[in-house]
Amino acid sequence: MSNYFGIIDTHAHYDDEVFAAELDRVLNTQKEHGIVGIIENSSDLPSSERSVAMAAKYDFVWAAVGVHPQEAEKLPENWLGRIAELAKAPKVVAIGEIGLDYYYPEPQKESEIPVFEAQLALARDLNMPIQVHDRDAHGDVLELLKKYRPSGTVHRFSGSPEMAAEVVKLGMVLGIGGALTYKNAKKERAVVERVPLESIILETDCPYLAPTQYRGKVSTSDMLPPVVDLIAELKGETPEKVIEVTSETARRVFGLR
Repeated sequence: MSNYFGIIDTHAHYDDEVFAAELDRVLNTQKEHGIVGIIENSSDLPSSERSVAMAAKYDFVWAAVGVHPQEAEKLPENWLGRIAELAKAPKVVAIGEIGLDYYYPEPQKESEIPVFEAQLALARDLNMPIQVHDRDAHGDVLELLKKYRPSGTVHRFSGSPEMAAEVVKLGMVLGIGGALTYKNAKKERAVVERVPLESIILETDCPYLAPTQYRGKVSTSDMLPPVVDLIAELKGETPEKVIEVTSETARRVFGLR
């Protein structure tokens, strides 16, 4: 059993086609390496359905259902009602991955913002936490979080230490993963140094964002130990303490049982 037993990966995409041929083997390997929990996130209606099915099949997998901002223009008329129905499944623990993505030259704000707001309102009505996607949209994301005041996490947090403080003040937590280990991740490291350890949770965003030690490989949950080690170094804690605190926070925020 891994020396890093007890890690919870709060943001994964194991429904990606790269895992399709070997999903059973890959997920069982995560468990063998000490991963005790995975939250499978969704990007649209079909992936939300797959996430619910995956959570039902594997005892250590939970699901988040929702529509990613890059899918905001392709939605059927009753998309929100369908997400609300899927959210009733026993192991759905969040609405996600939802948010805003302004990375591209012409972000589709006119579709992204209403879809994000609709899901923020749904999470509020269902009393569920959210998983937020924020890519180059820090100002608008923070404004909407202040408006709706949800619980949950800003996944793959990439904002400033000042924004991190605002998010934590709202009672939300920050998803930290492989990008923390990159050479140019000075801002991410400053965030980890400044926020309380209790406001950090671990994530991979697999199959993306493998830590530096695994660059070029498909990311999986068992690649989180280098992230644990770096957080421990930045916080002056032991890796065991980082795992204990981040996993307890994940269980609290998402109601994992």
